[in-house]
Amino acid sequence: MAQHFIDEETFENKTFSKYEFEKGDYELCTFVNCNFSNADVSNTRFIECEFYDCNLSSVNVFDTGFQDVLFKNCKILGVDFEKCSDFAFEIKLDNCQLNYASFYKKNLSKMMFIDTKMEGVDFTESDLSATTFNNCDLLNATFFNTNLEDADFRNSFNFNIDPENNNMKGAKFSLKTIEGLLSKYNIIIE
Repeated sequence: MAQHFIDEETFENKTFSKYEFEKGDYELCTFVNCNFSNADVSNTRFIECEFYDCNLSSVNVFDTGFQDVLFKNCKILGVDFEKCSDFAFEIKLDNCQLNYASFYKKNLSKMMFIDTKMEGVDFTESDLSATTFNNCDLLNATFFNTNLEDADFRNSFNFNIDPENNNMKGAKFSLKTIEGLLSKYNIIIE
């Protein structure tokens, strides 16, 4: 079956169910206030697409390509990004809710997470080198054997990162966020 190619289209106020979403290659498309909750977008490529005010909770992203994709004001709960295609994987999140997502072993180098709630996100064995977390809530996020080299956490909060179990060379933290690096020692910082 041939893949469809959709170029420079805008989709507004659409609800995509398991059977309604047309798989294919979407290039330079914009999705506004669309509901992808529990939809199957596997084996689809999104190239330079933008998602605004969309719900992508529990979406199936098996072998899905996200190449230079922006998510702004989106709800993205419980998504296994680890199952996405690795080819040119690049996303930017701005003011999103990304709780309980998984990026296990994913290359997220140089990506941008801005004003995003990332509760319970799994970054185990991910490459977050030179990634920026600007004003992100990382409550209960998991960092284990994660490459955090040159990552920027200066304006983020609620993280708990063990320096002994992660590569942190050149990572940036502020004095107000240093507690997230020392919590395992049960010390008091005033």
